[in-house]
Amino acid sequence: MSHNENRPSELRVTTGDLDRYFTFLRHVLVNTSATRPDGETLDYAAAVSESIQLARATHDAGRKIIFIGNGGSAAIASHMATDYSKNGGLRAMSMNDGATLTCLSNDLGYENVFAKQIDMHATEGDLVVAISSSGRSESITNAVRVARERGGAVLTLSGFAPGNPLRALGDLNFYVASDQYGYVEIAHLAICHAVLDFSCGLIPPSLS
Repeated sequence: MSHNENRPSELRVTTGDLDRYFTFLRHVLVNTSATRPDGETLDYAAAVSESIQLARATHDAGRKIIFIGNGGSAAIASHMATDYSKNGGLRAMSMNDGATLTCLSNDLGYENVFAKQIDMHATEGDLVVAISSSGRSESITNAVRVARERGGAVLTLSGFAPGNPLRALGDLNFYVASDQYGYVEIAHLAICHAVLDFSCGLIPPSLS
């Protein structure tokens, strides 16, 4: 039986349903964990501040920020590369060109589609932002390892299992404690936006 067959014929969402949905979304956002590669826990605000400094230092050194992700995370990668460049004035790119992805996956296997691009285009001092809901995508973890070999810095965003492989590979690692794609992807997008928005001098409005 498919997932769709389990759904009632008429769906009704209540105010309480929405309240619980958005309350849990806020919960996963404000309780995101930030760690070093050795598992050392960082204060959340300190990790966001360090991410801002790392992104700006990368640009100021003449290097670039590279966003990578699959599926929904690929959309986040493309979105953020555009916003960091246009709104943040930071040199940024994603690696989601369709022809390139199909060429490399056909010739080298999908697990190497980002690793090969990083090998070809990354330089020492670049910053790779690796986004994976599960933290288990080989195409992402392989790319991070190549980025390390090329002398790049790495920032990761993951979710699902707390012991996922990606979480141990970045200089900074943000982990969202949920096993639902929607919550994890929204949280990852919000974290990336927070880094950019605060970098641009945003002062969050107070709620009366």
